[in-house]
Amino acid sequence: MERELPTVNIEGTDFVVDVNNLELREKSNQKNTIAFDEMRKTVDGYTFEYSLKNKNLPGLFDNESITVKIAEFVILDPTGMAKKYNHTIDDISGKTDIDLMIDPQAYDMRVNKGMLPSIDIAGHTFYVDIRMDKLRPKDDFLSNGIVFSDVESYYDEDKRTYTIPYNPKTHEFQEPDYLNLKELPKDLIAVEFPSERLLDRIGWNRKYGFDITHGLVHNGLKLQFTAREVPWKETFLVDLIKSNLRIEKSQRESSEKPLSQQTQQEESKRRGRKM
Repeated sequence: MERELPTVNIEGTDFVVDVNNLELREKSNQKNTIAFDEMRKTVDGYTFEYSLKNKNLPGLFDNESITVKIAEFVILDPTGMAKKYNHTIDDISGKTDIDLMIDPQAYDMRVNKGMLPSIDIAGHTFYVDIRMDKLRPKDDFLSNGIVFSDVESYYDEDKRTYTIPYNPKTHEFQEPDYLNLKELPKDLIAVEFPSERLLDRIGWNRKYGFDITHGLVHNGLKLQFTAREVPWKETFLVDLIKSNLRIEKSQRESSEKPLSQQTQQEESKRRGRKM
């Protein structure tokens, strides 16, 4: 039998606490949800702006919003949190959401032992070095690696990923000659990997002055990643090559046209003499 989920009352409205989806869902209107990602972490819970009119986050011109604070999910629904993170109720006694959501071993390795996260790109290991603003290739001191500031234009804000051309021999970001590209690159591949903030949230927090655990309850903490190799057909290069070929054809036809006209004029004169 499916258990009845607990509720929390916000300004007279009951919201179901759904820890599986990490959201609050209005009990009398299941479509009205407040996502966990929209909340700000506090020492002992979460806060968010709440519209008394919409019973959700306020709109741009909503003047009837207030700041709401709720307890941590481990307090609101200890049974659900214990089940979600494979613990018993006794195991989670005295623990916080962060204790359950973040791998303690990964946290210790990153914070206390200084281990940098790593990412495998086409079979080679790179260290996520936010202090140096790059993905730094392991055991290749001649390579400049992948500098984040160099690949800004390849960042997708919606997906929060970079998709870049990459040279697997030099272990570096490398752009092809886009203006003259007539075929898919043979010495480069396209790879996709998360933003530096997702790759190393702790390093990001340190660099920009946030609390060291800021954002970890939303995204968790990983120390190992693998970049995805992206087929060229999924990138803009296919259309770019078609465009370059059309331009080349147009330029070639344009350069041949005067010669063709001249030949026609000479042929006309020759026929005129025969007449």
